[in-house]
Amino acid sequence: MGAFGKWALECNFAKLAGQEMADSSDLRSNTQRTAFRPGHLSQNIISTLKQPVHLVSACLRLGVTQGTVALIAACVIAITPAIAQSRTTTGQVDGTVFVRDFEGPSYVPGAKITLSGAVSLHEEADQQGRFSFPEVAPGAYTLMAQFPGLEATENITVEAGKVVNEELTLKPSEVKTSVTVTATQAEVKQEVATQTISATTVRDAPNQDERTENLLPMVPGVVRGPDGRINMKGARNTQSGALVNSANVTDPATGSPGLDVPIDVVASVQVVSNPFDPQYGKFTGAVSTVETKTSDYEKLHFSIQNIMPRARVRNGSVVGVGGATPRMTITGPLIKDRLAFTQSMEYRFIRTPVNSLPPYERDTTLESVNSYTQFDASLSPKQTATFSLSVYPQKLKDLGLNTFLPQPSAPDYHQRGYQVYTQHRYMTGPDSLLTSQFSYKVFDTDLTEHNNDPYRLLVETTEGGFFNTQTRRSSRLDLQETYQFGPRHLWGEHRWKVGMDYAHSHYDGWQAFRPVEIDGESGTAIENMSFTAPGRANVNQNEAATFAMDQWAPSLRFSVNAGARMDHDTVTGETHVSPRGAFRLALTRDQRTILKGGAGVFYDRVPLMIASFTSLPGRTVSMLDQQGQAMSSISYINRLAGNLENPRSTAWNVALSRHISQSLIMQVSFERRNTTHDFVVSPASVGDSGVLYLSNRGTQSYREFQISGRYLLHQHVINASYTRSKAYGDLNDFFQFFGNTPKAVIQTDGQGRLNYDAPNRFLAWGEFKGPWKLTVMPVLDMHTGFPYSVQNEYRDYVGPRNSRRFGRFESMDLSVLRPLSIPMGGKHIKARAGFSVFNVFNHANYREVQTIQESPRFGQFFNNAWREYRGKFVVEF
Repeated sequence: MGAFGKWALECNFAKLAGQEMADSSDLRSNTQRTAFRPGHLSQNIISTLKQPVHLVSACLRLGVTQGTVALIAACVIAITPAIAQSRTTTGQVDGTVFVRDFEGPSYVPGAKITLSGAVSLHEEADQQGRFSFPEVAPGAYTLMAQFPGLEATENITVEAGKVVNEELTLKPSEVKTSVTVTATQAEVKQEVATQTISATTVRDAPNQDERTENLLPMVPGVVRGPDGRINMKGARNTQSGALVNSANVTDPATGSPGLDVPIDVVASVQVVSNPFDPQYGKFTGAVSTVETKTSDYEKLHFSIQNIMPRARVRNGSVVGVGGATPRMTITGPLIKDRLAFTQSMEYRFIRTPVNSLPPYERDTTLESVNSYTQFDASLSPKQTATFSLSVYPQKLKDLGLNTFLPQPSAPDYHQRGYQVYTQHRYMTGPDSLLTSQFSYKVFDTDLTEHNNDPYRLLVETTEGGFFNTQTRRSSRLDLQETYQFGPRHLWGEHRWKVGMDYAHSHYDGWQAFRPVEIDGESGTAIENMSFTAPGRANVNQNEAATFAMDQWAPSLRFSVNAGARMDHDTVTGETHVSPRGAFRLALTRDQRTILKGGAGVFYDRVPLMIASFTSLPGRTVSMLDQQGQAMSSISYINRLAGNLENPRSTAWNVALSRHISQSLIMQVSFERRNTTHDFVVSPASVGDSGVLYLSNRGTQSYREFQISGRYLLHQHVINASYTRSKAYGDLNDFFQFFGNTPKAVIQTDGQGRLNYDAPNRFLAWGEFKGPWKLTVMPVLDMHTGFPYSVQNEYRDYVGPRNSRRFGRFESMDLSVLRPLSIPMGGKHIKARAGFSVFNVFNHANYREVQTIQESPRFGQFFNNAWREYRGKFVVEF
């Protein structure tokens, strides 16, 4: 356009603007008024844009040059039709995804949603199973929801200016999907006493070492105890169950969880407090289950992250590497729609400081490799199969390092192991499913000392090399068959499920103990211990179980789940029957007020180290005078107090939940569990002869009252809970003295609050979508400090056990992430970048206390968990 044309256009717009000046209002005042009209902002802006003359006159009044006004007007005229068209020629697709079982509909967070047609769009269901595609061109589409082992498909039509709402009901997959877990509808739902952490939360939540188990404390009733282990619902780490893709991954020797898959392959993490489904067995506490993602059948995906190491900073200077955790994951098809694979591998080098020790002598050092390989196959429209291989060697230097156990006296821990797993699923009918599963796990460990110097327990510290050496070789083979019948109708709908398990476990172990000396306040020896020759044990165990259950829904508002499980093992020679049942009652016709509850009996496994107790070395305890001479000695032999029995627990719970509004869900619940026949160790003596007894006389109890809620605000989610609980029982657990970090001194058993008891706990976390595409996830955890006992210089307990407590624990962790698009080679690569802060407010959360009353530091706390920072950068191809 020539100069004359530009001048003419500017004059014409100026003339029009002058004619409209009296009728138009100031743009700034219009904008201010619009801002106070929620729900009408976009409409008013578009209305303004549709009147370019008003916009021009406003610009002139604001002092904008005529040339600029002409350019703005031309742009507005050009884009106005596009804006109007976008508002009238696109539609919207909203919906929810859920499963239906005997308890009614339950939303499924983390389900993958695909909209296929003129375009292909992808989304992931949020914490309430909701999804949305805001701008969709009109036409016919296929809407698909997928969750491991489950699928839903609907054909829809999108019309301009209209919203399509769909409710997708997940059912067992028939084609194109392979699964990695025996997942019935009841297993993927969020029910009473069950909490699920979805894949998006696993990916985005603050996670200091990016391990799956670190996410479990985000569930109410799950805490990390003072020894660093996870305790679920008042049970010890060795009393709970751990499943990965429905396969038992506990160590056969100790009963502790023995497998942690790379976090990138995790689809969900779930804690089932009281699993009244009889397919669950061999525990007396809660169960954690991890489900892995199905390999991608459509296209190849590759991600890499954490490629930059963290610095180790001491006294303001960088001294080596503090951590390096590179991780790589690749997934994609080998044969389209038939065979797909996933390979994830991570290397860990992590130094964890004990902040109360000298700067250069305060780190435990972990070095490990974690490899996970998975193949998913669609064998036919009715058959799928999965195969996986996990390999997880690791070395941990200075295990158990703390203020009173320095590096020279702490042991080293070496672990080697792998697990082979396969699962086959065959749909025998539209709603019936046969699942066959096999797994074989090897878990070998070694505990070694740094030196052979005499092990000395001083009032303020420990000297010498660690007193215990262990070599353990263990394995377990598991076979499972489960059949889910299709629905039957007799006075309502029945859904039967039956199954059987067989497991063979083997343990070959060797332990040696070296002399231990206890020094008193004066600095001289007051007691010593010597041990007999090293002991070796070889134990085999066969376990068999069958179960049957019926999900009966006599009406839409009431349903019952009843069944039983029968277990037998060759170590105890006992057979046990465990009846269980649960109910669901909708108190209102709208199904928004639900009363749920259940009760059941549970029998625990017998860790094979316990079965080897009598082969462990005996000990002689001598009391010394001021010259270090023995005044008296007692020799102890190891003996079982009767036959070994399976620990037994009875549990029940009840919960009332209410959907107060579309955005707010509240629940009040109470649960109780009592455990008997628990394993405890306690010495007894007459004269100079003594016996160290292992008995089944231990008891435990746990009760919990909980108020919890979830609030949804647009794309934001807030979860909050208050838990009032009490965990009480016998304190001389076997694995305190013969596990990975054994104690040298064994005192008479006593009862009290368990070491991880936290009577009052407030937990809140959320996911917020901020500006600039930021995802912000804060986690606030506040609870009563853990209990501890007072001791004298002989390590005898003084006064009631666990009668004192640490200070209140308060921690705010935070993660902030943002998606990025990186141009590379003419393409754009997806990435995510952000950071995490742990203990944001740097609250004094001490982890150790001086318990010996003769110490001048008696009652002082040590090893504060300081504020820490972590960066994150993920590249996805």
